[in-house]
Amino acid sequence: MAQSLDQAGADALVLFNRFYQPDFDLENLEVVPDLVLSTQEELRLRLRWAAILYGRVQADLAVTGGVHTAEDVLKCMMAGAGVAMMTSALLERGIHHLRGVLGDLTRWMESREYASIAQMRGSMSQRAVAQPAAFERANYMKVLRSYVPADLP
Repeated sequence: MAQSLDQAGADALVLFNRFYQPDFDLENLEVVPDLVLSTQEELRLRLRWAAILYGRVQADLAVTGGVHTAEDVLKCMMAGAGVAMMTSALLERGIHHLRGVLGDLTRWMESREYASIAQMRGSMSQRAVAQPAAFERANYMKVLRSYVPADLP
């Protein structure tokens, strides 16, 4: 689908927009708004698809959902995104949160001698990593076998 949208001329793809989902008030029998903000746990699906699509489509990739910290932004860029959207983090913490994210991002990049976001963009994409199969469904059984449960009571 991404390739079809790309070939049709899409300039960018958003991975993955969260849709507004109202709830039902059973006492008053009404449909009510219910905004549920994203959590960092949602980021992995977006990272996987950005990393798979990077270099396979010309459209820019934007990640939305689960981006809360500078580390999350870095992961998005390294997967191949050109944009990391942080709406939930800003709603929760306020616009001043961006100052801290930018500072953390700058410190991380300087400590690892990155001159720009462009330099790191796509560096962890499926096409760039040593084990590209890590992004594929076939890797599922390997991941399950690697699980070490915590001590059970």
